[in-house]
Amino acid sequence: MERATMSAGATRLALDGVRNAPSLLEGMRSIEDLSDAAATSADGTDSAETVRVLLSAILDPTDQLAAIGAVLALGGVRHPRAGSALVTVLREGPPHLRDHAVWALGGCELLPNALPLLIEAVVAGDFRGMLAQRTLESWALRTPDDVRVAVARALASTTLTAARSRLIETLGLVPGEATQSLLRAVAAGDLEDLTTRATAIAALGDPPPTRERREKGFTPSSSTTSVLVMLASQQGPLAPVAQLALDDLRLLAEPRPTARVDGDRTVAQLFLHADIDGALTHAGRGDTGGIATLLVHLGDALLRADPPVCRVLTLSRGRSAAALTALADVGKPGHHYLSVPLWGPAPQAARAWPLWVAARRGIRRVLRVAGPVDALHLRMADVGSLAAASAAHELGVPLVLTLAPDPHALVASREQTGELTRANVGDADELEHLVFRDSLLRQLARRADHVVVFPRPELEHDLRDLLGIDTDDETLHLSVVPEGINLPAVDAALEAATSDEEAGDEKLDDEQGGDEQGGDEEPGDRVPGAATAIATPALAELDELLATLPAERRGLPLAISVGRLHPVKGMATLVEAWASRPDLSSRCNLLLVGGDLEEPNDDERGQLDLIESVIPTDSAAAAGLLLAGHRPNGTVTAWLAATRHGRGEAAAPHGVYVSASLKEEFGIAILEAMAAGLVVVAPGNGGPATYVTSGETGVLADTASPEALAAAVVAALDLAAAPEADSTAERTMATVRDRFGIDTMAASLAEVYERVATGRHTAAGGRAS
Repeated sequence: MERATMSAGATRLALDGVRNAPSLLEGMRSIEDLSDAAATSADGTDSAETVRVLLSAILDPTDQLAAIGAVLALGGVRHPRAGSALVTVLREGPPHLRDHAVWALGGCELLPNALPLLIEAVVAGDFRGMLAQRTLESWALRTPDDVRVAVARALASTTLTAARSRLIETLGLVPGEATQSLLRAVAAGDLEDLTTRATAIAALGDPPPTRERREKGFTPSSSTTSVLVMLASQQGPLAPVAQLALDDLRLLAEPRPTARVDGDRTVAQLFLHADIDGALTHAGRGDTGGIATLLVHLGDALLRADPPVCRVLTLSRGRSAAALTALADVGKPGHHYLSVPLWGPAPQAARAWPLWVAARRGIRRVLRVAGPVDALHLRMADVGSLAAASAAHELGVPLVLTLAPDPHALVASREQTGELTRANVGDADELEHLVFRDSLLRQLARRADHVVVFPRPELEHDLRDLLGIDTDDETLHLSVVPEGINLPAVDAALEAATSDEEAGDEKLDDEQGGDEQGGDEEPGDRVPGAATAIATPALAELDELLATLPAERRGLPLAISVGRLHPVKGMATLVEAWASRPDLSSRCNLLLVGGDLEEPNDDERGQLDLIESVIPTDSAAAAGLLLAGHRPNGTVTAWLAATRHGRGEAAAPHGVYVSASLKEEFGIAILEAMAAGLVVVAPGNGGPATYVTSGETGVLADTASPEALAAAVVAALDLAAAPEADSTAERTMATVRDRFGIDTMAASLAEVYERVATGRHTAAGGRAS
């Protein structure tokens, strides 16, 4: 009994650590200590007392964070009551605890009465469905028959396509020939829908490891191969899926190449929530924002870096046919754009957790086909990083992580304002998965061979307080690397804008001279600005957009903002700020670039509705608001230059750039605007404060406040029109050029990749994954 008291005392002490943590973030970090303390209970009496301690926290509604911690800690307690308590929470507990019960069950032995509940979660999908799949996968590796039977029973009574597909995907996580037989029947069955069949086909190419496979190697089943060969030979959308599955089986049967050539480096980088191509044709649509632009330009720059990178593999979402085509040339030097095949419509990033299985399979395929990969660079706590870290761990690929305080900075800010408290943090977590994302990011940081961070005004403070990172830790390999922009593209845009302005002025002079000599064109027949649309198609597009403004608003400077139509980017807040101050809205027109205006996703639709509530769309141009939708990066760069230099009679020079984001870890679009010589408005927290000199090159503001944001835009317009504005712009452009070029960033990262590659290949130890 004394031992039980000691163990329960350790759990109580750790639980008090969560309860009494001075901040929600520190409380989240303390959950690991609680789980470790609870897991030390070893015998029945000891464990039972520990369960009672944890249950007391779960039943306390005043501290949702401690309740979440207690639920997660139950997963490590070896006592029947722990598992029973988790099942009860999953069945009857408050909604904010149910995801965590599913997560914690992965640490338990298989519980028969939990199986139906986990299957229900899989059928429902979303974040909890992903957690349920992970738990069922861990159980299936130990007791495959029970999991297989439970999934098969659910299939027999499920008719909805999406649910059947998720169940088939879960079945594919269960080892054994009996599983393969069921999958073959679905893959070849004409009565099944294409989505479910595609899921079964993909699973056939990626069978889970059995004990026999681990001991004797892998030999594909002749029955499975026959089915896949037949499907691959047919016409239709399933053929490339089957061909990829055949390739996966072949890769499993062949030894994976491990030999590396000194200096012949290969680096992989990932952003799952975008369709990335070298032309950036989807930039600004959905979740395809600044990071997609960065990866394109960075990949090209790495090939020019010293030490050089021979191959850059940029992975993003796509289709099976595109994946097959791109993989054919992946062995050649250069920058390769590779698809992680996803079936069906692409969900928004925040709702993409159900893509975990497909993403892991697609990323693992690329890493296998590409041969030795020296580093896989991850950048966020999302489903892509979750899947990629698992694939990299399995294949022994080193990890580099760009570590940013997301969602940590917003959690701290919301706690400071009183929006988040211990009494409601669980409700926010249910929607935003804050505890899971925090845990994932810390796991990635521990597993990473090297950690990269952005400059911040108080870097060490933020790393310690927001992320729990000790910069004095000698085992931590950390580099500060600012992001960079494509300077040649900015130079070209500036040259086009200035030469077009000069040519347009000359043409206008000629036209006006012709009128004086008796020409028959009336002034009203000319659209102001049309005469200047002679340099580039991008500038012509801008002129067409400006021509929709009423005559009385032409000739005003522009306030331009570029970004996704997502709540965190603050576009609706900017419209509210601009429209609420007549002295501001009468002084400039507002140009918003980004978002899919034709087929908006939920976030985009929400932002458009908020904008509509301020200024109706059908009268937006009349009020001076221009919604341009997403545009290629080259077009945006040209428009930034035109914002500074003007567009003749259509737009005056000395416009400004506005970032209304709630947070910017660094701010690629802000840097691009500064490289064009624009005065900028930027959030006062995060990376921009390290390079924006408030009151000189821009204005740092509380972008969450419409009033503060409006005042900042007014101040920025004053700076842009000041007598010394041109000389300030030249200094700003020189600073960006010296410090924030994409080649400067690539050189720093190439050194990181070289250290990771040589350290991993020549020495044991360290923090290998």
